[in-house]
Amino acid sequence: MRQRVPRAEDGRVTEIITGLHMSSLEILALLGAVALVPARWLPPAARPPVTIAAGAVFVLSAIVLSVVGIRWQMLPVLAGAAFALPFAVFPLLRRGTGRPTRRARWWPALPGSVACVGLIAAGPAAAWAFPVPVFPEPSGHFAVGTRVMQWTDPHRPENATPERGDRRTVVVQLWYPAQKSPAGAQRAQYLGRTEHEARTVSDALARYVGLPGFLVDGVPRAHTHSVFNAPVAGSGGRFPVVLFSPGLGGVRTQNTAWAEELASHGYVVAALDHPYDSSAVVLADGRTLNTKIASTGDPDEDQKRSAETSGIRAADLSFVLTQLGRLDRGEISGPLTGRLDTGRAAVTGHSMGGGAALQAARQDRRFDAVMDLDGYPHDPTPRSFHQPALALTQAITQETDPGYIPRLNKVLELNTATSYRLTIPGAAHLTFMDAPLYLPPVPSMVGSLGRTESPRLVAAVSLAFLDSTLRHRPGGLTGVLSTYGDLSVHRPGSGR
Repeated sequence: MRQRVPRAEDGRVTEIITGLHMSSLEILALLGAVALVPARWLPPAARPPVTIAAGAVFVLSAIVLSVVGIRWQMLPVLAGAAFALPFAVFPLLRRGTGRPTRRARWWPALPGSVACVGLIAAGPAAAWAFPVPVFPEPSGHFAVGTRVMQWTDPHRPENATPERGDRRTVVVQLWYPAQKSPAGAQRAQYLGRTEHEARTVSDALARYVGLPGFLVDGVPRAHTHSVFNAPVAGSGGRFPVVLFSPGLGGVRTQNTAWAEELASHGYVVAALDHPYDSSAVVLADGRTLNTKIASTGDPDEDQKRSAETSGIRAADLSFVLTQLGRLDRGEISGPLTGRLDTGRAAVTGHSMGGGAALQAARQDRRFDAVMDLDGYPHDPTPRSFHQPALALTQAITQETDPGYIPRLNKVLELNTATSYRLTIPGAAHLTFMDAPLYLPPVPSMVGSLGRTESPRLVAAVSLAFLDSTLRHRPGGLTGVLSTYGDLSVHRPGSGR
């Protein structure tokens, strides 16, 4: 399987090969570099053809890479080859002058060769640790289209700015069942509508979590399986809708693999950017709104601010559901008029967004189901709600977070419908988003489920819950969910 990076004009040489995490051009440069190191150790008769061939492959590949764009992961490879090249070529030059050539003494030459091998090996290791993400192929029978909308709520002021008359604006990305696009159709950029937007968002996310931006420079190079503004699928009737709120500092695209999988099975996913909360929100007029949220160091003050943020997000989710209804009725222009079934709507979110989803369900009975992806409920006054709920969590103990599970259980027990809490073995907090696709596979960071298995598993659990609650498909939901981990069922009046 291959995944194209955003430079379509460069052809197949920039496609990333799954498993190797390098493009064919990068692999050629790597092979040329590897062959240069042992060339100096070969017998005199074999040395010239190997050196010339390896040097030509490496130099030509490096030149082309410099044109199409060199990833930082290739810099150790280039450095190792650059050190090895003179030692491989110098004996040939001496031979060309007619002077006798002899192999260098092994004991001073060996450390240099070992150093070159180490540098060259660091390249594929870095490409494996910080790859260009390759999104899993959606398993449903629909192709997937995507579209970005921007809506302003005339009834809510924007409290994050001092300007009078400023109203709350949200950016929403839709993933929906689409007609199959022609072969070779350009796939949607990850993280943004354009490469510039993707890099702006990627840099902001890196700053937010304290990473150097260059480490994840492969992320804005990625393309997904969606096609921007693709025609809506002709079959399937009216599609249930699933609203999604990202984590604190997160962005609308952070769960793209999950959204594409749901859309391929006949759902419309609407994911929100929350301005001044998301790390970076690029508006239609080109302005970029960065987060204004930062820890104060005071737990009580931070909890108060988290509760305020959760309330704003819950209001954003309700507003977007209203706008989707208007879009379905044709009051807002768009390709999904008459195809959105807002009478079958679920609200979901990751981390802070998961807590906001629970709050939105309590405040807005139009939501028919709610799903929390490892999110702590920050609602300061949790009260009863009435929709089936699913909370997916990592394995959390009293030692790791003594307040999380009791708080979550308290909220779920207020539900007048059945609630499920599913603990997924091997999951970490970032398992529930796209992060396993592009961060190092360190279990404490992204879990131990695997790069592509993580989003597949979270989507499979989500589909089981949504199919049961929104489509009322027969089958025992409890039995299905229990196959994925440790399941607790909270039935009304039972406490568990």
